[in-house]
Parts: sequence; C-alpha cells; structure tokens
Amino acid sequence: MLFLDLDRFKVINDSLGHDAGDRLLVDVANRLRGVVRPGDTVARFGGDEFTILCDDVAGGERDAVLIAERVAAAVGAPFTLDDNEAFLTTSLGIALTTGREDLRAEALIRDADAAMYRAKERGKSRYELFDSAMRARAVDRLEVENALHRALDRGEFRVFYQPAVDLQTGDLVGVESLVRWQHPERGLVGPDQFIALTEETGLIVPLGSWVLREACRQWKQWEESGTPTPRISVNLSARQLGQPDLVDVVVDALDETGMDPSRLSLEITESTVLEDTESALGTLEALRMQGVRISLDDFGTGYASLALLKRLPVDELKVDRSFVKGLGRDPQDSPIVSTVVGLAGALGLVAIAEGVETTAQVEELRRIGCRYAQGFYFARPQPPERMTTLLGGRLDVSAATTATAPELDPSRSRRVVGSGRGRRRYAPPLGLDGGGHHPALAQGRR
Repeated sequence: MLFLDLDRFKVINDSLGHDAGDRLLVDVANRLRGVVRPGDTVARFGGDEFTILCDDVAGGERDAVLIAERVAAAVGAPFTLDDNEAFLTTSLGIALTTGREDLRAEALIRDADAAMYRAKERGKSRYELFDSAMRARAVDRLEVENALHRALDRGEFRVFYQPAVDLQTGDLVGVESLVRWQHPERGLVGPDQFIALTEETGLIVPLGSWVLREACRQWKQWEESGTPTPRISVNLSARQLGQPDLVDVVVDALDETGMDPSRLSLEITESTVLEDTESALGTLEALRMQGVRISLDDFGTGYASLALLKRLPVDELKVDRSFVKGLGRDPQDSPIVSTVVGLAGALGLVAIAEGVETTAQVEELRRIGCRYAQGFYFARPQPPERMTTLLGGRLDVSAATTATAPELDPSRSRRVVGSGRGRRRYAPPLGLDGGGHHPALAQGRR
C-alpha cells in the first residue's frame, strides 16, 4: 500500500482557484494510473491524498520503492493548467504486508498513512517505509495530543526566558519568552516535542495567547519590583498571525497587565508572513501602530524576497542559528552573516545573532560588526525567578570557554558581574537610543 499526499497543494487552490485545483487532481490521477502495473488499484482517498494498492509485489521492499520512485517522478513533472504551468511534489508512505498475513485493510492504510506523515516531517518530497517504530511514535503522538488538550486548563505550561546580550558591554538588552510544558509524568518537556502538534491541532492559538499574557504579566511584575526590565519578545505562529482578532488580543494583554507596548516585541518568521502576505502585512502594521515592535526571526532560511523585506514593518532581524553555527569554522558563513548585518544596518534595523554557543562564534560576530547575540554561550532559557537574578547585570562576553550550563541552573550561565547590593545598572532596551545603542532605532523604520 502506498499512501501519498500532494505537498503544498493549497497554493494551487489559492492562486489558480479551486476549479483549476480539481482539474489538476484529475491529471494527477491519470498520471498515477499510467505508472502503476496492470491490476494495481489507484484511488483518491480524500482532498489531495491518493492510495495505491499493489497486489503481489514479489520483490517486497525493493519493488515497492521502485513503484514509489516512479510515482514521485510522474507527479514531479510539470502540469499545464490553461496558460499556467504547475509543479508538484508528493510525500509517500509505504506499508508492506510481508510477514503480516493477518493484517486488516484498515491497519494497512493506517500504517501507510503514518509513513506518509513521517515523510512530511522529514522535509516532504520523499518516501518512507513503515516500521514498528512508526506505530510507537503514532501512539505516543496521540497520547501527547490528548494530554495537550488538558494541559492549558491544568496550568501545566511554563514560560522560560533567554537573554539577548550586547557583545560590546555584556549588558542584557532583551529577553525572549519560550514556552515549556511541565508534564505530570514526563517532567519538563521542550517545545520541539509539542509545538508542531499544537500548530496542527489549532491549540497554538490559545496557547500563544496565554504565553503573550504571561510574558506581559511577568514584565510588569519585574518593573513593579524594581527589577530592570529590558524589552521582552514573544513568538507568533502563522495561525496566530492569521487570526482576525490578533491585534485585539495583543492590546487586551497590554491593557490587562499595564505593560508598556514599546517594551514588547513580537517575533515572526518569513514563512509565517508568506501564508497570507497581504493580510499579514496589514496586521503587522496595525500592531506597529499600537507601539509594539516586530522582529523577523530565522532570517535567511525562508523564501521571502528582498522586495518583501522592504515592505515588512519590522524593527529587528534575527540571524538564523544555521549561519551562526559555522562561524569560525566554515568560511562561507561569515560572509552571509556579515551581509545580513550590513543589510540590517542599511535599513535601520537591529541585527541579532541566534544560537551562539562558542567563543569562536562570539569573536567572529564582533569582527564582522554584529552588536547583539543570544544563545547557550551566555545563558540557557531560565524560569522567571532565576531570570530575575540575571536582569540588570552584565554577562561575561569575554573570549572564554563554551557554556554548557543546564537549563535550570543560572548560576552556571556566563557569570553576571557587578552583582553587589543595590540596584544594578542595566542597558536601555534593545533598539533604543542611549548607551551606545543603534541611534537610528530611536524612531524605528517607518
């Protein structure tokens, strides 16, 4: 059994219309019939999903893979729709009945479907063979999904904070809000194990709203306690950005907590904006009008053009960790990071390097003129009570050893200096004029 899903088929419907999409599905079905063997069965399973039942595959896994490769090649050839050319790729899952003679039809489809989702998770436009580990992952996925539906009501989520640092002074100039799940049985669960599920199920919307309110509440608590309060950033998902009431949700969170809007930065990614560019631009402009700052995260890894960057109402560019990782080792990464930093400066934006973990990376960032950075080298994400001990001080940004501090131990972060009694000096919030910070950012880019 082959289970296949057309990757990003929604783009066809959105750009050329549903009539064109329906005709394209007919063309795909005809191509599939043309590459399978006589006696094999091709069926549209639903939406943009198809199944192919191959009887008597003598070569087992080898022949099944050959069929999958023929299918992928057929779907990958260009299609013609009126005067337009369309290109598709497909993610395929393969399930075999070899050694499983008692397998029911429903179970075979289920296993092929699980393998197809595995192919999508690994980057799409590929095939995956089902194995027993996939079944275990599918069961675990269901358990996690069920638990997620209850986690928010039970108060199981936590917000941790990771500082951004001025590489010249060591001042903490911002903190990023990062959600964690305090699972009653699994302990502290990182976002890589549940965020994708919340996006698929739509739970990311209420969860994201809760993180926003919690971050605003925490900022206000720090301010009222006399703790120096740099800007705090919160990530927005594509689903959140697409919500028609997002601006109201943000304004309500600011009003409820009394947080200064200029101290809040909302982080988006290139792919987030590309979901619905015009709507996203309107929402971002409305948020900027409320005094909130916008940061473009993972810059350089998506498909946004420089023309789109010119239109985006952003204040900061965060250089993706994939480029920072090779600094000091890969000679190709330094020119890329240097170009991004130069581009940000030319546009009046702040550039922040993400994922800094080594002394070599810090030194190279300084050399190419990147002023701000965050990463494990300085501090891992901290719970709010431990983040309080870092705020208002300076982190050691000297060339020393790589930090390997555990997430819950701020005492092993790059050590805060000037930690004597009394209120400690802190830097102006990231992007504001003063203390040697980027002067063009006092007004921001309009």
